[in-house]
Amino acid sequence: MKSRTERNGEVIKVANAPVSWGVIEKVAGERSAYAGVLDEIAETGYAGTELGDWGFLPTDPDLLATELAARGLELVAAWVGVAYAERQAHADGEARAVAAAELLAKVASRQAVIVLGEDPSPKSHRSQYAGRIQPEHALSEQGWMIYAEGVNRIARAVREATGLRSAFHPHTGIWIETQQETERLLSLTDPALVGLCFDTGHYRFGGGDPVAALRKFAERLWHVHFKDQDPKVAARSRAEAWDYDRSIAEGIFCELGRGDVDFPGALKVLREIGYAGWIVVEQDVMPGSGSPKASARKSRDYLHSIGI
Repeated sequence: MKSRTERNGEVIKVANAPVSWGVIEKVAGERSAYAGVLDEIAETGYAGTELGDWGFLPTDPDLLATELAARGLELVAAWVGVAYAERQAHADGEARAVAAAELLAKVASRQAVIVLGEDPSPKSHRSQYAGRIQPEHALSEQGWMIYAEGVNRIARAVREATGLRSAFHPHTGIWIETQQETERLLSLTDPALVGLCFDTGHYRFGGGDPVAALRKFAERLWHVHFKDQDPKVAARSRAEAWDYDRSIAEGIFCELGRGDVDFPGALKVLREIGYAGWIVVEQDVMPGSGSPKASARKSRDYLHSIGI
């Protein structure tokens, strides 16, 4: 069965990503060779993939296009992590984002997006309070201005260089985690330049309602990650004050349908608002955590069961 659903003319397609195979930025441990990961993404019923960490998939556009075509996969996005709260990091982030965008522009469709992310540093107090952020943990007013300046700058550079869109990814363990922080960043960024990469699992772990948020942020919704949250692990994380990495290692993000994210409700909203982009399944795992292929297949089977 093709990994897409059509209703009222819109098309929603389903991809997976290398992060579901333990390909995680700056995490030690063995990673599967890219060919095996691409094989398993295709074999478990997905139509596309994200680029993953720079250098994991081939960065030669001809080779990358050949590898994807051999498996019937599309390249849908590339994640670029930038320390936006540090102005001195913006230039390097811009260069890396443009490089990723230039690769996408040669290999992917015009619908592909650059996902503007931020690495959850183990030393950051935000990582220490992941899933239980309080107002006192927020950016300063100057920090907000610097952060938004960086996001706008990099999104503008991507568009000017390639014409591609950029979507910011709120994420637990970084400066933009909660509903209020997501709203603030969107208010400070140019809606013509910066959309939203909405991740159901991170938003849920951050204390939000993913279904309500999809409707609330519909006008900025350019890319969607489907991720589930295990409520028992989330409760332990809060009770025992785990940091972000500990929560990941303990399985905060489980296979789709096993947690407390309302995916039928999310899909209903996406159809109602006419979303016609990609849904990317992500189950963030640490290297060596179980069988990524088996988990990817279970999540795909679950999505089939709810009509996508």
